[in-house]
Amino acid sequence: MNFIAMDFETANRYPESACSLALVMVRNNQIVDRFYTVINPQMPFDAQNIKVHDITAEDVKDAPTMAEVWPYIKELYQPGMLVAAHNARFDTNVLKQSLARYDIPEPHYLVIDSLKTSRKFEPELPNHKLDTVSEALEVELWHHHNALSDSEACAGILLAQRKLFGDEAIKQFVYQI
Repeated sequence: MNFIAMDFETANRYPESACSLALVMVRNNQIVDRFYTVINPQMPFDAQNIKVHDITAEDVKDAPTMAEVWPYIKELYQPGMLVAAHNARFDTNVLKQSLARYDIPEPHYLVIDSLKTSRKFEPELPNHKLDTVSEALEVELWHHHNALSDSEACAGILLAQRKLFGDEAIKQFVYQI
């Protein structure tokens, strides 16, 4: 399997407030590269979000904006590229809204959601949160709500499910953005 696992953290309840992003590149079922950055959302931070991910306005004051990050990663978001996320609806919306803030067109790519695959393949779990699924599949999640840790866990979940259920079972969850 070849894909990119993506995770965002946000400064507040607005999806255009991305304050960190991680991408984990998987080629031939192996993690081959990682990208992580904090992002200056140019928006206020909510205490509730800080409590979740421990990123503050001070941490991102000198960080690039999403408009400045985008040129370095946009080639990854090509038609046909598979992008994975745990609760992909959230992360794809953060990407879309964060780009729209700067009048950057939304890219088109393929998506797979490890939350949805987990609901199908691990129905016996008490919930399908990233930490619960990671533990059940013995996938390392070294710091929940750190975007890099979450992206690595998402990649690990899909790779574990692929090993257990096969490529064809996984492919049925792919959709187009």
